[in-house]
Amino acid sequence: MTDLPSARGAEVGRRIGVGLMYGLWRPRVLGAWRVPASGPVILAVNHSHNIDGPMVMGVAPRPTHFLIKKEAFIGPLDPFLLGIGQVKVDRDTTDRTAITHALGVLAGGGVLGIFPEGTRGEGDFASLRAGLAYFAVRSGAPIVPVAVLGSSGKPGRLIKALPPLRSRVDVVFGEPFEAGDGSGRRTRKALDEATGRIQKQLAAHLENARRLTGRQATLE
Repeated sequence: MTDLPSARGAEVGRRIGVGLMYGLWRPRVLGAWRVPASGPVILAVNHSHNIDGPMVMGVAPRPTHFLIKKEAFIGPLDPFLLGIGQVKVDRDTTDRTAITHALGVLAGGGVLGIFPEGTRGEGDFASLRAGLAYFAVRSGAPIVPVAVLGSSGKPGRLIKALPPLRSRVDVVFGEPFEAGDGSGRRTRKALDEATGRIQKQLAAHLENARRLTGRQATLE
């Protein structure tokens, strides 16, 4: 398939992310070595601020293709995001093109980034949509939980929509785990069970990340 998200583009996106994230803020990255060095991987990232995706793109050890809502692909951002290998998804329907592209990334041994909560919120993994379980069970790719902490605290003085410039943002990568039960089943029941297992793993990782970084839920 020639129209799959570009791996080379994702590497360009990673380099841009490195420059921007380390230039504007002070990321502290813990556990990046846990991301498998090769093969398909899904990064499951909590989502409480718009910079969470770019932050993970900039600090992850491998180029990442994020599933991003189509509403973000406006004006010049549309060709830019597509050019750096990101995946446009329509959250209001079964977006078969996005599904094909995401599975193609994983089939090619790439890294797929997903916000399993489906939208920006508290970033506590309290409510997961079924997409993460589907991609993990269908592809067999391990899930690496990722907690971004500190992005949704006090707004910046210069730009209210962004965290304060040069403030610290913690990104904690967890242990990879398998979502399926080993049976290979892809039924609705199997996906619901996988979603339950995933939620427990992600919630435990977030709690551990808060403990490691000294951040409590009310102080992020």
